[in-house]
Amino acid sequence: MADLFDMELRALRRDRAARMGPELFLLQRAFEDCIDRISLVQRRFRSALLIGCPDPHWPRRLGAFADQVAVRDPGRLWAQAAGGEQLMEDAWEPEPSAYDLVLSVGTLDTVNDLQRTVLAVRWSMQPEGVFLGALSGGETLPRLRSAMRAADAAIGGATPHVHPRIEASALAPLLAQVGFLDAVVDVDRAAVAYRSFAKLLADLRRMAATNILSQRARRALPKRALNAAADNFMAAGDGGRTTETFEIIHFACWSPPD
Repeated sequence: MADLFDMELRALRRDRAARMGPELFLLQRAFEDCIDRISLVQRRFRSALLIGCPDPHWPRRLGAFADQVAVRDPGRLWAQAAGGEQLMEDAWEPEPSAYDLVLSVGTLDTVNDLQRTVLAVRWSMQPEGVFLGALSGGETLPRLRSAMRAADAAIGGATPHVHPRIEASALAPLLAQVGFLDAVVDVDRAAVAYRSFAKLLADLRRMAATNILSQRARRALPKRALNAAADNFMAAGDGGRTTETFEIIHFACWSPPD
């Protein structure tokens, strides 16, 4: 079966966002929430791994809770800026029992094999380690989905535009399947008002969150399709702004004691 996501393009999109200057308001929101959750554990960690690091200051923040912090990111430029290494999560073969804390922010929704990825994390962890993070969930970007359906209708065709995403209800069972214990999953929904469809697209580019589906169209949308998408998006608003929703799934779980 063909891969759902184009992983080479995924890395390139992250590098493009790094060059443009990333838009971090949602990722910062997710990271701050994760830091708050780590602080509640009331434990000093020996060796932490941060997966997904668009902000080079994040390792220092995580270092308040861990003696050592390693960084991995799917994008080469973001990894380098944080003093880390590039990583494709579902092709990762980690050193066993290397970490007692793993934090993943904003990448697990775009791996081709999520089960293999969390199994690799499980393998990398010491007994009674903490694995937590945040990823984009199933109810993300409903206005964009509607707008792209309007774009397809305008040209009489249909191609994949918006990523499928895991539902919050499916994440805890997945973590349990690979051996994690006591998984806790909850959802943070962020509502963001946009003055235009173009501004939403600009933010998504700088978030490295545009289409990386393997079956995506290889040609740019014609102007009439973009106009139809923009009209649909603005018609869903109040005449001045349209509110888009981003669903952030947070999770925390523990590796078993043995």
